[in-house]
Amino acid sequence: MQGSKLYVGNLDYSVTNEQLEELFSKFGKVSQIDVITGKGFGFVEMSDPAEAEKAKEELDGSDFGGRTLKVGEARPKKERPNREYRKY
Repeated sequence: MQGSKLYVGNLDYSVTNEQLEELFSKFGKVSQIDVITGKGFGFVEMSDPAEAEKAKEELDGSDFGGRTLKVGEARPKKERPNREYRKY
């Protein structure tokens, strides 16, 4: 794994940053957490790529709050074309 930022999917909508930090801190130092409210996913950045890899291996497919987590390396955000809205 090249980066240390992970995508975490299939989260319960009520999961907080603190709950995710507690879960991932078992595998190393968590640098940043960003749960996307109401979407069921978020991002966790670990301080070291090896720690991120270990967390991914251990947590992908595991149960968290009654749901099966999907954990993988986060992909860079795609640039979206600037869309202008037309007024009619």
